[in-house]
Amino acid sequence: MKHATNHIQQRWASFEKTIQLMKISLIILTFILLTSCQTNGQGKMENYAKLTSKIDSIISENKFNGVISLSTDSIDIYSKSFGFSDLENKTKIDINDQFVIGSISKQITAVLILREYEKGKIGLNDTIGKYLTEISQPWAKLVTIHQLLTHTHGIVDLDKPLEFKEGSQFHYSQLGYELLAQILQKVTRKTFRGLSTELFDKYGLKNTFHPKNKVYKNLVKGYEENENGILEFTKNSLYNFVAAGSFISNLEDLKRWNQLLFSEKLVKKETLELMKTKYATRIHPIFETVEYGYGLLFKDGEQNIQIGALGYAPGFVSACYYYPQTNLNLVILENTANNLNDFKKTFIVHTEIMELIRKRTPNNGYN
Repeated sequence: MKHATNHIQQRWASFEKTIQLMKISLIILTFILLTSCQTNGQGKMENYAKLTSKIDSIISENKFNGVISLSTDSIDIYSKSFGFSDLENKTKIDINDQFVIGSISKQITAVLILREYEKGKIGLNDTIGKYLTEISQPWAKLVTIHQLLTHTHGIVDLDKPLEFKEGSQFHYSQLGYELLAQILQKVTRKTFRGLSTELFDKYGLKNTFHPKNKVYKNLVKGYEENENGILEFTKNSLYNFVAAGSFISNLEDLKRWNQLLFSEKLVKKETLELMKTKYATRIHPIFETVEYGYGLLFKDGEQNIQIGALGYAPGFVSACYYYPQTNLNLVILENTANNLNDFKKTFIVHTEIMELIRKRTPNNGYN
């Protein structure tokens, strides 16, 4: 009996020793992994050092009041705020403040339409009249949802004839996206406010809002430069159709939006390809010529180099772009609009940073 007890004690001691060695090994392995991750992270940041320095230079050479984020899914490469959220009271802007995002809103509306398309509730070649039966104009039976998404519908007023034959030309239209919102309301039997809020809640976009929700707390004030070069607070930043240009968001949420959209979390791969397809060409006030998909913009052939949207609402100048080959997300949100007689100057910080990143992208046309 005593011999058996000693044997058990010896085995138990051996077991405890093994456990102790395993714990030590685990600690060493964890240390190695953490050190490796830290080293890799530092190495990657060093690769971006010149880029961040050049971004700082662009900021220092131009008027800029807002926030900027450049990131991958795992690394914040550049994240800075500049200036004030309230110029009168000199309230410093915070990196998490909220902005009106202008036409970046259109890709949100496009995603809501395409999610219903994936459910079989909407056909992209369906005409408006199938859903909005109250429109009495003959073109209601001709203009399609696809044409609303791509600004090729020709509608200038609900009580007037088309500006051109449906599908034959491009004319940038806020009204077209408002009609998409109305179609969504008919199909889902929910308000556009409620439908968009459900999307934001489902995907953890806690700082993105339909403006009528009135629950946002950190919306900065927007300012426009008057003819005397003085920045004045503008009160009509939210007067545009929400579906076309009045959603509210912040840096973190727009970065997350890009990650969700381009990793096929919001829509399927095939549907995302529809969003990225060239349907119409526009003579653009900033880019000269640019191609339009569904809510997304890109230069001809650059869907896999630089894709996204610029946004303008009175007092708010924005950019939200994704770089597929390098997995970079760029978000720029500004609450002062200068040089409104020349939009190229209004968006100078945005476009110079975009070009800087584009030049670093493989197969970008510069090589």
